[in-house]
Amino acid sequence: MKGVVNNPEAFDKLESEIRALDKEIKRAATLAEFERQADGQPDASQERELRSYSVSKAIREAAAGTLTGLEREQHDELSRNREVRGVMIPTSMILGEQRAQTVGTANKGGYTVATDLGGLIDRLRPVLAVQGLGATVISGLVGNLDLPRLTSGPTATWVAEDGSSTASDATFDKVSMAPKTVTGEMYMSRRLTLQNGVALENVLRNDLAFVLAQALDAAAIKGGGTNEPSGILTRITELAGTYTELSNVAADLIADLELDDVTGTTGFLTNPTVMNSARKFKDADGRLIPAAENFHGEPVVTTNQVKVITGTPDKNPLIFGAWSNLIIGYWSGVDILANPYSDASKGGLRLHAFLDADIAVREPKAFSWKGVPVA
Repeated sequence: MKGVVNNPEAFDKLESEIRALDKEIKRAATLAEFERQADGQPDASQERELRSYSVSKAIREAAAGTLTGLEREQHDELSRNREVRGVMIPTSMILGEQRAQTVGTANKGGYTVATDLGGLIDRLRPVLAVQGLGATVISGLVGNLDLPRLTSGPTATWVAEDGSSTASDATFDKVSMAPKTVTGEMYMSRRLTLQNGVALENVLRNDLAFVLAQALDAAAIKGGGTNEPSGILTRITELAGTYTELSNVAADLIADLELDDVTGTTGFLTNPTVMNSARKFKDADGRLIPAAENFHGEPVVTTNQVKVITGTPDKNPLIFGAWSNLIIGYWSGVDILANPYSDASKGGLRLHAFLDADIAVREPKAFSWKGVPVA
């Protein structure tokens, strides 16, 4: 150390390295705080306030140029510093997210403290399948986002009495996210726009939520990376091996994560074809084996967005993961443009919905998958 003190250049270099390391550690700690708060309860006052929000009122008044009340407040807040085509609606009003957070401007990977958003009115359609498994949701992003990732840490060594320790460095890289736009469209007849608010509200929530959730789920699972995020099946190499028993596939997928010391809330994601097969397994005496036993007690979520992989034979993906490592980022609310002109002769409204979002896998080792042949 004496040599460093007597060498100003070496001291400055060491001080710079320490500051850079401190900065990366603070970034990692902030992201951990995001995840911790995502598991907390929604803020009660925000929940009560947003329960009075009306999607149908926002669209009707925006089309007439007379947006007022809570809907106006939310539009002004969400459209700040953004280019808006129509009326901005909170993503939670459409997608029903329960783990949403508000994050300030990300400048070269910097973050601010998150603020929980409240739960919303129940919908008939489910939320995103990946979100139901525990994907981390970050809302209200502005600018690109860099998530720091620790790739290697310090090592411990045993030394003799009065011996010197061996220096080892922590190294970091980053997972970058940038907004990509997903759109949906629906037509509302003139008669539907005249119906009572409750009926219209259900139609808007259910249909718009379904369209956008389907697109986000599909991208998270197997997005190709062209104008859309890259999904899990695109990023992660399929587990090697040939299997005849579903329970063996599930066991090896679980072990694949355990061998890499992956921890967290885990679960399987697959399609209804695999689940249908799992429910039909019987023992030697012809008694049905509970489906839960084939998945070794792990939760299972099914969605038709887990598409079959065509081949000889066709294979249906079975994905196992620690799902908090899947990050869903929202850069906007749902921007809905009410267009009364494209179908003016009918007197209805054509709604165009736009959502800026991205999906990232923070730690690839947190996911494993295998294509399962199903008869």
